[in-house]
Amino acid sequence: MPPEIFDRRLHPTGDPLAPLRTAGGRRVGQDAARNIATRVHALRLADDVLAGGDLIAPARRELSAAVRLYREGRHSEAVGRALLAAIGEFAQITGWIESDAGQPDRAESTYRLGLSAAREAGDATLAGNLAGSLAYQWSNTGRETDGLALAQAALSEAGPHTVPKARALFHDRVAWAHAKLNDARPAMDALDKAHDALADEATEPAPEWAYWVSSDELRIMDARVYTELHRPLRAVPLLREVLERYDTTHTRELALYLSWLAIAYADANEPEAAAEIATRVMELSAEITSDRTAERSRVVLRRLTSYSDVPEVRALLDAA
Repeated sequence: MPPEIFDRRLHPTGDPLAPLRTAGGRRVGQDAARNIATRVHALRLADDVLAGGDLIAPARRELSAAVRLYREGRHSEAVGRALLAAIGEFAQITGWIESDAGQPDRAESTYRLGLSAAREAGDATLAGNLAGSLAYQWSNTGRETDGLALAQAALSEAGPHTVPKARALFHDRVAWAHAKLNDARPAMDALDKAHDALADEATEPAPEWAYWVSSDELRIMDARVYTELHRPLRAVPLLREVLERYDTTHTRELALYLSWLAIAYADANEPEAAAEIATRVMELSAEITSDRTAERSRVVLRRLTSYSDVPEVRALLDAA
């Protein structure tokens, strides 16, 4: 059984959410809470087209403002829960942005803050999203075993009745964590569960933060897992199909997904195709301030060094 995701190791230092109870605090109502929810979704949409280096400063300002409003204001219990949920959502997207900007330690602290807020708000699904986001970061930064345990705990904590989109996302994160540990069968089982979850009929609306979860995004995760497991014959067709219709304004994600296609071509012993895709990855990465795309570019170049005698690859390596 995976560890409980809300044990003391995941709490932020101190209690940054403790209300100040100052007599002069202004009254905060539902309108203010709704305004914060609108602002956090605007930040999520901005993250679709901008990279971490561009958004880190405004994201931190927005999160800090939400925390101050909760701590310094006077509000009802219901408004307090809405503010805490908004803080949790701000923390999730801000942590994601900080990680993309190459600041994983700061991102972890932000995710912990969000976990605390989501739990106080009584929102287990949001808490699962925050825990899953941190699990994903751990899986990608050398803490693969911890990442798997936390991804499984996030899925367990959210529960079997979580809305389909959220449940699909949580299964996908478990699949990725297994793939990073080269656990092929449980990774593919988790992918199947993600698709099954998304196919379930929703009895209530999905949370707004799950807006991007779709069948195409699940297929991309399938392909990434297959690539990580060195199964290019499964990965290449999936990536080619989805990327043909992918929104090109989402530059970071496009570069990231193309990087997995380049690796899959290399694993399939197609170095010329890999070099062609890798060239596009480098071009896209040069335009954005994302540590994720920079690191993926390095991964692709390292993988292609084994084909350095191929002219197309040699030209790419020389240029890089």
